[in-house]
Amino acid sequence: MLLTDTGKDDSADGRHAKAPPSTTEITRTDLVQSKTVDGHLDYAQRRVVKSAVEGTITKAAEPGRTVSLGQRLYERDARPVVLLYGPTPMFRAMKAGDRGPDVLQLERNLRDLGFGSRLYVDVRYDEATKAAVKEWQKSLGVDDADGRVGKGDIVFQRGPVRVVAAGAALADAVGPEKPVLTVASTKPVVRASLDQADRALATMGTKVEIALPSGGTARGKVSGTVAPEDAGSPEGGAATGSGDSAGNNGVEVEITLDGGTKLQPKDQQGTLSVKFVSESRKDVLTVPVEAVVALREGGYGLEVIRGTRTHLVRVETGLTADGRIEVSGAGLAEGMKVGAAEQ
Repeated sequence: MLLTDTGKDDSADGRHAKAPPSTTEITRTDLVQSKTVDGHLDYAQRRVVKSAVEGTITKAAEPGRTVSLGQRLYERDARPVVLLYGPTPMFRAMKAGDRGPDVLQLERNLRDLGFGSRLYVDVRYDEATKAAVKEWQKSLGVDDADGRVGKGDIVFQRGPVRVVAAGAALADAVGPEKPVLTVASTKPVVRASLDQADRALATMGTKVEIALPSGGTARGKVSGTVAPEDAGSPEGGAATGSGDSAGNNGVEVEITLDGGTKLQPKDQQGTLSVKFVSESRKDVLTVPVEAVVALREGGYGLEVIRGTRTHLVRVETGLTADGRIEVSGAGLAEGMKVGAAEQ
């Protein structure tokens, strides 16, 4: 509807302006522009673990299990493959005489596990290191405890991991090209898929509200998009980044929950309702979208009603959400009656 903004009361000349077909009120409220999709609970930083050497799986990984320092991830050729902590991947076998940051990392783990009373933690693999490794190997039941660490004996990760999936079953042949298992951190996250048209919502830091199957509500923020699960090195690469795992039809988003969020067992299995909040306005004046009229000379206005009289007030419009629009202008106040076009 086009109206001419005269700046005067429409009935100032004694003639009553034609009343609008219906009326509504200006309200003061919060506006939130959002998109709600289904999601599910998962764990952060998924990465694939591959065997650094060829062999046969003699004890498969157990999905759902949390593995901590010094515990077995799986067994290859009846030999335990153990989780130790550190940022440097296992890139070589280690023996007496070697030096480097991987040796330092190994010795720190041996110390933390209580092996090597005479061990001095440094970058040198010396006789004390060899003795500590022998002691550790015997505790694991390794038959040929010789104080040397094979390239495939250890998987270094930055901390405890949760086994998400087993990529190799009992008796499967494994090697550098085949995933043995997929791990993630023990930190729960939410994953949800967005259409390409809503990709802007995948921006880091976008606020999210989550309705949980247990009846509770959680809050969080977008922490990234999910890269394909087969990305990474034999030790497993990062699982979040700018990759698009949902293909050309959408993007899968990872959401980090706010600290203190308590999840129930029911939340692990059910579908989550995930609301992405793209923009919000607090405590603003709003009217239904159909109450705003286009002015002939450009811009927008409201037909303000006082008694039997109406006059047109030019307004500035803002955020639109759930059928309402933010308005501001001279003299506008909560509770004022305005005209609204029939729907």
